[in-house]
Amino acid sequence: MNINSAEFAISSPEVSKCPKTHLPEFAFIGRSNVGKSSLINMLCNKKIAHISVKPGKTKLINHFFINQEWYMVDLPGYGYAKVSKTEREQFEKFISYYILERKNLVCLFVLIDARLPLQMVDAQFMQWLAQHEIPFCMVFTKIDKLTKNELHKNISHIEKQMLQYWEFMPQYILTSSEKKTGKEELLHYVEENIKLYHQHKNNTAKQ
Repeated sequence: MNINSAEFAISSPEVSKCPKTHLPEFAFIGRSNVGKSSLINMLCNKKIAHISVKPGKTKLINHFFINQEWYMVDLPGYGYAKVSKTEREQFEKFISYYILERKNLVCLFVLIDARLPLQMVDAQFMQWLAQHEIPFCMVFTKIDKLTKNELHKNISHIEKQMLQYWEFMPQYILTSSEKKTGKEELLHYVEENIKLYHQHKNNTAKQ
């Protein structure tokens, strides 16, 4: 898949304000400062998502209309310690409601900083997704900051951590926004899942 058009659609302060559509959505989420906006901009071939030096900048659900056929969704980051407990709980409720109730959400891309050991907040979030049967794909970011040996060592360590609780390692994609690594693989993943989404809708309509 190539992204030929990417347009900002809307920023929503609550799920009810999101676009009323049956088009497939692919949402991006991760801890603050994981490189989410940079990855979205790399995929879209332009600066469409705002990049801030201050973690926790995204506080709304941002929809981008891609190729006139699907939505890319930028969700608020989680695990940012410098907000109040009340604000953090509001974010968690806000994000949870979108993930659980958005019927056209095809997949959630969970962004993980490849330079770090698996963080508890990431592990707990993916466990929560599994418990609620939400399809997701791990996306490791910033792999250009590591040597090949360091990357292999970190990913192997994370796999060992994951396999303590999972029967198998969830699917993952290695990316670098600066080097555009993983762009083709990630967009191919989106393309294949869009096909499956429409097939499922067509089959359901025939029943």
